[in-house]
Amino acid sequence: MSRHFGRAHLLAIIWLFSAVAPHTYAQDSTAYDLVNTTTIDVMAVVVDAEPYVDEDPERYYSQIQVLLDPLVDFRGFARKVMGPYASSERYRSLDEAGRSQLRDQLDSFTQAMRTSLVRTYSKGLLAFGGSDIELEQPDEDTADSQRVSLRQLVYADRDTPYEIQYQMGQMKSGDWKLINVIIESVNLGEVYRDQFLASAREHEGDLSKVIDSWVVVVVDVDAETESGE
Repeated sequence: MSRHFGRAHLLAIIWLFSAVAPHTYAQDSTAYDLVNTTTIDVMAVVVDAEPYVDEDPERYYSQIQVLLDPLVDFRGFARKVMGPYASSERYRSLDEAGRSQLRDQLDSFTQAMRTSLVRTYSKGLLAFGGSDIELEQPDEDTADSQRVSLRQLVYADRDTPYEIQYQMGQMKSGDWKLINVIIESVNLGEVYRDQFLASAREHEGDLSKVIDSWVVVVVDVDAETESGE
């Protein structure tokens, strides 16, 4: 398995650091606690994979997948990426057969998004060890909020650190879930939504074709940042 990745590719997978949690957390754990602790946990998985990943990458992907599932709101993320195609308004406008089809399509796209994200970015994790990562405490006025944005600084291959914002949401169960990531000024949720809508136009609204052909884009963070200057 090749481990030569561009810095933008590596940066785009940083959200996995905060999403992997082999611990069982109490519901009163804060979003900060989860991100801070699991940054260390995921690196243990990466280090342990070094001896076998070239010969058995599926084993590595599977371990990352198992760890991600409890923490990432893949279904909520997939629904937002589908945009108007999975909106409540569209769902209510459909007859029962149409609603059933949309539910099936959302299930299928959640699986496609889940698989492609994990496979694409797990590869980058192997080349990203050794960077210093600093997580800032959230503002005190967010303590009772069900939505928290956490700022993380990653000291990698340039003079100034990369800035990552993890958007965390508290579910009805009380558990915190990762719902979106902003890398520098690049909102990954918006990038993938634009990708989905462009593919839907290309396939004339045939969501089955969109889902069957889905592969996540690798965001060039440096290029996006420079173009916005």
